Amino acid sequence: MNIKNVGEEVRLAGFVQTIRNLGKMMFVDLRDENGITQIVINEESNLKEKIKDLNKECTMTVSGKVTERSNKNDKIPTGEIEIVATDLTVLGKCNPNLPFEINVEGQSVREDLRLEYRFLDLRNEKIHQNIKLRSKILKDFRKEMDALDFTEIQTPILANSSPEGARDFLVPSRLHPGEFYALPQAPQQFKQLLMVSGFEKYYQIAPCFRDEDPRADRSPGEFYQLDFEMAFVEQEDVFRVIETVIPNVFKANSDWKVDEGPFLRIPYREAMEKYGTDKPDLRNPLVIYDVTDIFEGTEFKAFQGKTVKAIATENCQEKSRKFFDSMSEFAVQELEAKGLAWVKIDEEMNLNGGISKFIEEERKQKIVEKMGIKPGSAIFFIADEEKKATKIAGDVRIKLGKELDLLEKNVYKFCFIVDFPMYELSDEGTIDFNHNPFSMPQGGLEALENKNPLEILAYQFDLVGNGLELASRCG
Repeated sequence: MNIKNVGEEVRLAGFVQTIRNLGKMMFVDLRDENGITQIVINEESNLKEKIKDLNKECTMTVSGKVTERSNKNDKIPTGEIEIVATDLTVLGKCNPNLPFEINVEGQSVREDLRLEYRFLDLRNEKIHQNIKLRSKILKDFRKEMDALDFTEIQTPILANSSPEGARDFLVPSRLHPGEFYALPQAPQQFKQLLMVSGFEKYYQIAPCFRDEDPRADRSPGEFYQLDFEMAFVEQEDVFRVIETVIPNVFKANSDWKVDEGPFLRIPYREAMEKYGTDKPDLRNPLVIYDVTDIFEGTEFKAFQGKTVKAIATENCQEKSRKFFDSMSEFAVQELEAKGLAWVKIDEEMNLNGGISKFIEEERKQKIVEKMGIKPGSAIFFIADEEKKATKIAGDVRIKLGKELDLLEKNVYKFCFIVDFPMYELSDEGTIDFNHNPFSMPQGGLEALENKNPLEILAYQFDLVGNGLELASRCG
């Protein structure tokens, strides 16, 4: 409703956002799913008695005439108009002593309290809009998949166990005492059944149930995913579908810049070497270098016999000792590193501070050449056994990117992580699946029969966007 509706008789229903009593006139901001509308209650309308006990979050319906506001509010879509009430009904009174305020910025409310009063929590504008956005995104996914001639099929929920790396949720069978159904961790087996049945392009918005600990980016217990499968295709065919669907959905729901396909392909081992993670945030320009060979034979005991990783950051000459100490504290206390060594490089390319006295000229020149060091930079060093050094370096890279405000703004950057190892050594020394057992090895059966298991790569990938895993594929 806007200025074009002036003169119309309308009826609105919603929740009371605010009440302003000016004596002869009252103003009520009425909130519904489409926004906030100002309601005017004049003294001569004889409606004041009906709302004498009205308070915030009461539910009411109002009939009246749309008029142009004299004091317009350009911050809301309905800010040019108001409704002069001719009739109203309070549909539901709200307890004035709410457990927490609705739509108040900055307030901190315990999660258990929010969940106890979820019906109030969902009135919060931000949460409400997030749920509506989720609905729109699902519609957009369906539109994109339908346009690519995929068939939407719902697979069973009550079925046999199909482990995906977590524990199953079990449902007891009434007809078969002592037997249980398992809720699907993913529709893996069902969609493969569809492929051998002749359904060449399937998809669904699939519910997945996994009895695992909560994650920062996933609800505990259950989540939904866009699940699809294709027959008679190669990995690149799957990539093309994702490179069509993902940019279109993101562009339809954000004003940020969105990477277009084809997305960058990064082999798993390269991702671990350069970024210290298989979920690299490519908005962060920092890269990790392995400088272990440069420090062979060093007299610096902290580096002796260790894998040494290094990260260079530009424009750090003016950074105080406090900044470097805070980074070292972060590495030791939060990452359980043995330490975080560093040096500064001045405008004459001399090393200063930190461990500069332990780096001879020859080693310095090799580091500068290998890492492309510029004047005014700083270098951070991580030394530990290989796996731990890689992990710590990855977390330090992320921290530096945030602390130095290096991340590219208002952009979604995507990449595929490919060529995952099929197997890995467990902590007990046994050979386990590295990523997902539902995968085809590169080289097929011959690779399984003749190659060292730790050298076999799998046809698996992750789609990563801004440092988060967005999609995964195996098969």
